[in-house]
This record gives sequence, structure tokens and C-alpha cells, in this order.
Amino acid sequence: MFNVEIGIDLGTANTLFYTKEKAIIFNEPSVVAIDTESGNVLAAGIEAKEMIGKTPYKVTAVRPLKQGVIANYDATKDMLRHMLKKMNIRKPKVVVSTPCGSTSVEKRAVKDALLSAGAKEVAMIDEPVAALIGAGLPVDEPRANVVVDIGGGTTEVGIVSYGGIVASESIPRGGDNLDEEIMQYVRKTYHLLIGERTAEAIKMTVGSADPNHQHEAMEVRGRDLVTGLPKSISLHAHEIHGAISESLAHILESIRSTLEQCPPELSGDIVDEGIILTGGGSQLHGIEKWLSEQISVPVQCASEPLEVVATGTGEALTFRPILQKV
Repeated sequence: MFNVEIGIDLGTANTLFYTKEKAIIFNEPSVVAIDTESGNVLAAGIEAKEMIGKTPYKVTAVRPLKQGVIANYDATKDMLRHMLKKMNIRKPKVVVSTPCGSTSVEKRAVKDALLSAGAKEVAMIDEPVAALIGAGLPVDEPRANVVVDIGGGTTEVGIVSYGGIVASESIPRGGDNLDEEIMQYVRKTYHLLIGERTAEAIKMTVGSADPNHQHEAMEVRGRDLVTGLPKSISLHAHEIHGAISESLAHILESIRSTLEQCPPELSGDIVDEGIILTGGGSQLHGIEKWLSEQISVPVQCASEPLEVVATGTGEALTFRPILQKV
């Protein structure tokens, strides 16, 4: 595909490509495997994620984005180039989403990385606006829409009206922090060392934001820190809720803080329309019910929470006049 227009959701956990003709054409982890001796890229995406924690000394599998922004510029550039080549896309015109709390330097790094990877043109859009466009909500009307995008590295809370952000907050808390808290809990409580992939599996299987979630259990394998030998334990849902409660409290506080900044004329719309959840973190068991009880506002998850930001970036071209005016 040559000179095609694509939307990109460059996330901490996953990178997605969207085209109007074929919708989501690429959805793989934001991971790149590099040969440290030659500097060559060996794999990117799913293949690279499979290598995490399993590579020989001269091969390193890294996640070049941290907390929604580029932490390793060269690795990000190589990853994007490899992904575009994998999809046979040359010199695309790109619309990319960026966290609303990004600095001009961080946004410039994203733009330069895409241009270096082969993009012909790069335009940017704030993640909350892209998420609402992807969810099919009327962002170009003078009416409040609230989105909470819980990604891998950041949580974005935005109130959007007439195509622009009225109030927003971005915190460096997301799915990665939940995984880290689970790893630390298992290490401190059971003296068991587990990896990122195991922690993610625990979160998806028995993790819950609702303290009254039914008590499920899961067998977990890791390395005993005392003996150094493999060991299995059983983890219950109520334990995991306690382990991730700190990050959930930070997310709740960011939502409350953003709603407090909302103009009174738009508050009525929020009571009627509620809040929409997007991002991988919105798939945590019980999070809709828990948030709704805490803030007394209707909360619902988008139909395709992992894809709405990428879809919104691609569809943003339709809203270009109103977005440019804002």
C-alpha cells in the first residue's frame, strides 16, 4: 500500500493501525527484539513479545514506550519501521494519537519517529478525542462527552465538547502498574518470583475492581525465592483486588479531579450520558459497576475498547474542519 492514509494508536502495550477501507489491519504488542551485537531488528510485535524473558544474552526484547510516551527513540523507530514493512505500507499519511498530558518534546519525538520510520506526513490528535470518535459519539456538538482511557502505561480522563478538550487529566497509571503490583504481592506474600506475562494472566483471569467479586482461584507457577526451585501456588480473586487497589484508587481520584473541573453547564450532560471506558484496562472484571458506585454516574464500556482509539485516529479525517477550528 502506497501513500495510504492510516490511523495509529501507538500505545505502551499495543500498537494498532487503522484504514478506512479495511478497519483494523494491525494489532500487536509494542515490543521489539534487537540483536545487541549487530543492532539489527529480529522481530516486532507478537513474535518479539514471545521472546520477553526467554532470550540469550545477545538478544534483548524491549518495550520502547513507557507511560504512554517514547522511552527509547531508536527502538521505537525500528519497531515502527518493521511493522510498516510487515504490513507492506510505504510512505503513509498518518494520524497518531498522543496522551493529552504529553509535552511538546514528547509529541515531537513521536512525530520524528514516524517520519524516520517512513511516514510521509504526520498529524496528531489527543487520545480522549480519538477514543470518543472511535466510539461513535458526536464530538463535534456542544455537548459533554466523558471518556476514561485506561491504557498500558497511562490513564487518560477527558471531557470533550465541540471537538475540543474542556478538562482532562493524565496519570502514569495503567495496566502495567496493575501487573507490577500483582508481581510484588506474590513476591512479598508467597516468596514466589513470577514474570510480566504471568502477572497479566492473573489480572485477566481473577483480577477484579469489585471487592465483592465472586471468589475465584487460579494456579500460578513461578520460582521459589528461598529454594530457587519451581513452585506452584493458588491465588484467589480477593487477594488480587487487594493487590491492585492502590492503582485503582489513583484512577478513581483522577476521574473525580477531572469532573470537578467541568463547567456547570456541561455537568448535566454527564449525568445523562455518563462515562465511557476504553483501553485494555476497561476489561478488568467489575470495573464498570465499581466506578459507577463510587462517582454516582452511569459508566459503560465501549464495544471494542482496545480498538476505539485506533479507529478514532483513522476516522478523525472526517472531523478535520472542526478539529482545526478548535
